[in-house]
Amino acid sequence: MEKVMFFGIAFAMFAALLSKFVRKKDSLYLYLLTINIVGIIIRFAMYSNGVNTSMVLLGITYLISIIIPLIIVFLELKKIFLPEIFSVTKAKIYLKLEQNEKARKILIKFIGKHPNSYYSHKLLAEIYEQEGKIEEAIDEYVLAVDNNKKDYDSYYEIAFLLNQIEKQDEAKRMLQELIDKKPDYYKASDLLGLILYDQEEFREAANVYLQALNYNPNVYELYYGLGMVYTRLNDFQTAKEYYEKAAQINSQLFHAKMSIAQIMLLQGDIEAAEETFLDCMIDKYSEPDAYFYLSIIYMLKGDVDRAVGYANIAIEIDKRMYKRVSRQEIFNPVMNQIRSGKSRIRKNDLTKQEFRTRKHLEDTFALVNKMTNNGRRVDTNDWRAKKVRETAQRDFL
Repeated sequence: MEKVMFFGIAFAMFAALLSKFVRKKDSLYLYLLTINIVGIIIRFAMYSNGVNTSMVLLGITYLISIIIPLIIVFLELKKIFLPEIFSVTKAKIYLKLEQNEKARKILIKFIGKHPNSYYSHKLLAEIYEQEGKIEEAIDEYVLAVDNNKKDYDSYYEIAFLLNQIEKQDEAKRMLQELIDKKPDYYKASDLLGLILYDQEEFREAANVYLQALNYNPNVYELYYGLGMVYTRLNDFQTAKEYYEKAAQINSQLFHAKMSIAQIMLLQGDIEAAEETFLDCMIDKYSEPDAYFYLSIIYMLKGDVDRAVGYANIAIEIDKRMYKRVSRQEIFNPVMNQIRSGKSRIRKNDLTKQEFRTRKHLEDTFALVNKMTNNGRRVDTNDWRAKKVRETAQRDFL
């Protein structure tokens, strides 16, 4: 009975694999057919010669003639296409070996036979993106999404790449569609907010971030984005509150702390600004800016030697600081003591939105300082000077 069952099931698996090979013309099924037949032949030889004691051979025949084919049939019933998995796995191995061209050829060949292969399109898109072939990557991500409507990551990548090639309006439409489908996908809201920021649609950007917070109340990027857009709207107090929330969630977010300190300085809260700038100095990217603003604070306090020393340190770290120092009228009396710096430039990790936000705060301070003091040093203990500063800030804002 056991032999009848074995040959019955094994031949049924042979027929199933043959049918798949005929329909899909994939060489994998030919290999599977081959080992299925080998198993049947081994078992037939054991039966013909009366060999029934080899449990190892018996196990092998069951494995290659019945168990493996059954697994394949089961996987495909679950919509798991084994040749696709083998092809993608093989391509990933080549990618690990940094042989992108071989990986790409495997995927393109497989897609030629199976144009609806979701995983192949997605991996090929990732390869093109890695190689900087943005248009090709977009095309492959689109095909991936066509085959898997719930692949929100690929949907986002399409928008991200469209923004990279300056097709912001198309990117905005994609992101809005993605947000409509999955409103808790905060990365889409964050990118849409940044694009709206670039287009100076600050109110619209704020609305996007605020709506996203309904679904993601603990995501610091959303609070940070709100801080930037409210900065550009000159609502500095609201911006400061959002920066503080972002920094509470991510204590290493020194860019938010830097903006908080800039706003404190703009608002005349010199002592708190000084303390926050000192905290920012431990971050290598924020360090030159922290020295620069501390030098401003010491000019305001009348500690000229310390101010000059900090300004020169900032310039030594990054020679571009010299230009920023020279733009602040508060330094006019001491510019002859400021060194122009060497050829050193400190790289920073600011995005273009962060750079523009920080520059907006810096320019606003320069303007308010000019309106208040006409470039003269302010004694922060003088209540009259404080009053003039507050009036100038209010009139400007």
